[in-house]
This record gives sequence, structure tokens and C-alpha cells, in this order.
Amino acid sequence: MQTTVLFDNDGVLVDSELYFYRASREALAEIGVALSVDLYRRISLVEGRSSLDLAVEMGLDAPAIEEMRQKRNRRYEYLLATEMRICDGVEETLRALHGRARMGVVTSTPRIHFDLIHERTGLLPFFDFVLTREDYLRIKPDPDPYLTALERFVPDSSACWVIEDTERGLASARAAGLPCLVVPNDLNRDSLFPGAFRILETIRECVEIILADNQNR
Repeated sequence: MQTTVLFDNDGVLVDSELYFYRASREALAEIGVALSVDLYRRISLVEGRSSLDLAVEMGLDAPAIEEMRQKRNRRYEYLLATEMRICDGVEETLRALHGRARMGVVTSTPRIHFDLIHERTGLLPFFDFVLTREDYLRIKPDPDPYLTALERFVPDSSACWVIEDTERGLASARAAGLPCLVVPNDLNRDSLFPGAFRILETIRECVEIILADNQNR
């Protein structure tokens, strides 16, 4: 049975998590809310909530929140179009695994942003399938994204690995019963990631682990 590898997108394949933080910080600054890295990490990367919840707590009504969301999204889309980069070691890793493991993307990113991100990355041909925000009801840290992947695309959950970068992603994978390799990004390098199978210095390290697992099947 060939091993399946499920990759998160933002912060694992592409360096987009930092841009989303920047766009959110700028939007909240306009109403006097300071979104620090630590606060963003707790709200978004651990709890899986929107940082715009801070605006709700300030008493902004629904139309004002939606206007802020749209402005944040426009800024984020601009950053993606002008500054987005593939994470270090990703293309090398995907080439090493291509044809030797089935690979998919499981992300909480909406399809419109996912497609924008990958307009020029050249990474999508490496993947057998992609699941985005629209493919499930509940996002990470809920297990629904990975349970959906198992149901649709993974014939044997015992031959499946997850590559994540956040505590919410790790929690989602573990709740779905899947081993998770964590590659921290610049926003969360000091996090502990309890329950990770291994915390990696670089995504390149996952190749040896996954191919060894493949050989043992």
C-alpha cells in the first residue's frame, strides 16, 4: 500500500501565513487594536478563530466587520500577488516524493485564495488531490478536514502522514487519528506542538521518514 501524504498549504507549502497576519494587523490597527504576533498565534494558529473577532469584542456591528474583512482580504490578495514565496525546501521535497507517495493538500484556505496563491508556484502538478475550505463544514483544529480527506482519497489511514506548521493543524490531524510531522514557521517557532510525531527543522527531513515508512509496507 503506497503511503499518502497530506500537506497543509499556508506556512507549509507557501509563505502566506505571514501575509495574512500582516493584512489582519493592518485592518485592526485602523480601529485601534494592536494585533501582536503572540495574540495572532493564539487566536488563529492555535484556536483556529478569526483575528477579526477582536473587532467584534470592540463592539463593531456586522456590516462594519464585513467591510473590514473585505478590506483585509484585498490587502492579503495584493500581498499574495506581489510577494508570495514558496517555502524553503518544498519543491525539492515534492520532487523527491513524487511517484513514490500519493500527495494531497488539505487546507482551511478558501478556494479563491488557494487558486491565487498557486497561479505561479508550479506546485499543483505534484498533487493527486486538493481540499479547500469549501469542502468541509468545520475548519482546523476540528478533525473534519482530515476526516474528509480520509473518506474521499485515502484507502488506508494507517499509511498516511500529515505535514503541518501550526498547533491547530496538529490538533486537527491528531483528532483524525493521523501522525503529524510539524515544520514550524517564523510565526510559531517557539510553540511546543504536543503530540507531534516529530518537529522538523526543515520540510526536507520528511522525505526520509515517509520513504522509510513506504519501504516497510
